[in-house]
Amino acid sequence: MQVICDGLDLCDAVIIVSRAIGTRTTNPILEGIKLVAEDETLTLSATDLELSIEKKIKAEVKVEGEIVVPGKFFGELVKKLLNQKIELKLDEDNLLTITYTDSETVIQCFPAYEFPSFKKLDSADFFGMSKKNLKNLINRTTFAVAADDTRPILKGCLLEVENQKVSMVALDGSRLALAVQKIKENTLSTAVVVPAKSLNEISKLLDDNDDIINIYIQQSFLMVDLKDCIITTRLIEGEFINYKQIISNEFDTKITINKKQLEDALERASLLSRIGQNNLVQFDLKDKNLCITSRSEIGNIKENIGIVFKGKELVIAFNARYFMDALKVIQDEFINIKLNSPQNPCVVTPFEGDEEKYLYLILPMRIMTSL
Repeated sequence: MQVICDGLDLCDAVIIVSRAIGTRTTNPILEGIKLVAEDETLTLSATDLELSIEKKIKAEVKVEGEIVVPGKFFGELVKKLLNQKIELKLDEDNLLTITYTDSETVIQCFPAYEFPSFKKLDSADFFGMSKKNLKNLINRTTFAVAADDTRPILKGCLLEVENQKVSMVALDGSRLALAVQKIKENTLSTAVVVPAKSLNEISKLLDDNDDIINIYIQQSFLMVDLKDCIITTRLIEGEFINYKQIISNEFDTKITINKKQLEDALERASLLSRIGQNNLVQFDLKDKNLCITSRSEIGNIKENIGIVFKGKELVIAFNARYFMDALKVIQDEFINIKLNSPQNPCVVTPFEGDEEKYLYLILPMRIMTSL
């Protein structure tokens, strides 16, 4: 293998594929980055066996070939060669000579045949959607996945594809996040569970624009095709919770509130609730006012916000962080909050427009003492 490429292009590609390098592995090959030089292209790829990322860059290929370089060292080196033309030359002993200006570095590499092969899904069924909408879908849900390994299925998001829309759902036993987006061409009708870790890495690689990309699903894998970059993830096996049974359709109390005012009030109230280590804030809803209260051993905070109120008066408590996590990913000026009792979950939905755009469900906390 002998190839010449731009240092900045190579560095960008290394940063992208490094997101899939195995960090807790006993197999050294999974800590490497595979390089393949062919057809005026240098292809870099990495995998931890759950997530795989492949990135192509333009290059002058003098001799085609492939090799696996030590990922961490190679990445640190090319970060210092951004303004250089870099030549990569491989000998028969798997020694890679990296030449730049009048200097060179030689590293021992792994043979390419030891590197795990990628699952190719480009002939599978797929749906198309904009990069921006896929990014929003992911960012509006993954924060609500379970953090522990008690139920592995809850460390992923349920992806439901049907007709001209796609839904994504995450829940951890205390809250639920649901987001819906429209899609373009679609050959699928399916429901799969995608690891949240993989979805978050996919989100980081998406531009916030309206370019249409294809998402392929086949058997136990999902692939996102970004043209010069392909991300493939293994799906989580098992049956997801029937989330539709959790969401009530009827509510005794409904308020409309300014999202930013609620978010700011919760930020201030949670300063004390965090000191108390329970993160509990109390909502007192009546007439045209929401009073948010928090307390700790050093004092208490009361925040009052004007609301549009319909239904029964109610006093209910929540984990402030769960509410703030949902509010941070909502861009609307106003939202609706729907409730039934101090023991039943509340639901946050859009104030107007498509009610299916998003939905957040938050379980209440028991009020041990009056705040």
